[in-house]
Amino acid sequence: MNTSAAITDVQTRGKWLEARDKYFLSMRAPSDIVREHWPEYLMEAAGLGLFMISAAVVTALLEYPQSPFYLLLPDPTIRRALIGIAMGLTAIGIIYSPWGKRSGAHLNPAVTVTFFRLGKIQGLDAFFYVVAQFVGGLIGLLVAAMAIGMAIEHPTVNYVVTVPGFGGAGMAFAAETCISFGLMLVVLIVSNQAKLNAWTGVFAGALVAIYIAVEAPLSGMSMNPARSFASALPAHLWTDFWVYLTAPLLGMLLAAECYVRFPGARRVLCAKLHHDNDKRCIFCCSYMT
Repeated sequence: MNTSAAITDVQTRGKWLEARDKYFLSMRAPSDIVREHWPEYLMEAAGLGLFMISAAVVTALLEYPQSPFYLLLPDPTIRRALIGIAMGLTAIGIIYSPWGKRSGAHLNPAVTVTFFRLGKIQGLDAFFYVVAQFVGGLIGLLVAAMAIGMAIEHPTVNYVVTVPGFGGAGMAFAAETCISFGLMLVVLIVSNQAKLNAWTGVFAGALVAIYIAVEAPLSGMSMNPARSFASALPAHLWTDFWVYLTAPLLGMLLAAECYVRFPGARRVLCAKLHHDNDKRCIFCCSYMT
């Protein structure tokens, strides 16, 4: 058998396995799915909760005027770059943690909805993932607020809320759409190449760091409706909140549509950001078993 025929055979078998898995999942009762998959839902909640704790603590350390780090680093550009590095490393740590490897480490409703659009996650799982992300993010920020105290309420920290910058809502919407598009496109390209997919979390974390350092002045750098909701609720600040609900979703869905139309683009294999591990997979996974 020549190489092209072998590749075609593998692709055909992969599609058959995917169709089989979707069929059996559709035949299961919703209660059975929830009973089996609830650990992944909790892991998603915990993942975004930890991300929000890190965001609040790091921002308070570097932006609260009475913090020694604020006095040590008077340049706001340097402080923002350090926040970006810290949050990028946080994202990488969560993605490669045992829980992140098992849940897929979406940590973002826009990511989950995009993989649902791509047929990689069942509707019921997608729903509970999104709910878990909103609840987990909020709980994480409230825990951070209790630990940090009054510093979380200072205007320079303000529950790490995301609001449009000097360009207003229009600029923030465009910026959020663009960075969300970029992140999702990179995730799809890298995660579906055998030589690179183990590095998907590193690519994603690096983009988070760069975006915070460069794009934050335009929109606050969210890319995540649940992350912005977690900050807006305790801060009682809903300025142009629609931007953070719609732009990340639009950007990531556009990235998915572009990816599947690329000439020679590889088929989307799984909804996990890191699949090469020994953790179970609850998604509509096309990896050969």
